[in-house]
Amino acid sequence: MVQVSLDTLVEAAISGDQVVSFPTDTVPALAVQPQQAELIFQLKQRSADKPLILMGATPESLWPFVQGTVEELQVWSQMARQYWPGALTLVLPASEKVPRAMNPSDPTTIGLRIPNAEMSRAILQRTGPLATTSANLSGQPPLLTMAEIEVQFPQVFTLDPGELKVLPEVSRVPSTVIKWNRDGSWNILRQGAIRLKFQ
Repeated sequence: MVQVSLDTLVEAAISGDQVVSFPTDTVPALAVQPQQAELIFQLKQRSADKPLILMGATPESLWPFVQGTVEELQVWSQMARQYWPGALTLVLPASEKVPRAMNPSDPTTIGLRIPNAEMSRAILQRTGPLATTSANLSGQPPLLTMAEIEVQFPQVFTLDPGELKVLPEVSRVPSTVIKWNRDGSWNILRQGAIRLKFQ
């Protein structure tokens, strides 16, 4: 059990070799520096065909990780303005800045999200974008409390309860995931907290 202060958790996340966990607006996240994403795959016993999400504090921090035309960036920015911060993950063409470890089976795409939780964004503002996923063993339901996470993943740094003065409003429903197609359309990969419908 490794309960730490907010400052210690941020320092551990910045160090790159430590997986941390913090609450988000959906379910608690496991997080690590993008170049160390394989640590999460090992921890969760996760299949390489299930990519991680890059979570950031602002759209500006995430756009360097994608590549597209000026017109595409305008469409993506409009979607971001409408739903971020929030429970929507945009799967977009990845730039060279995305480590292959984030999405081993298809390194050409990357999922991006900004959580609607002030504490999450405060952490991400200090650490920079992190590779994230729900806190659970692969194929099992997401863990919903820090206590459950500590039992399942005793080596992961979690926040000391005293640091959680205000818990984020938690939907307990994963984010909706949509993928951009080069023909200018979106595919819904997972209906989650935000209900979307495309023609």
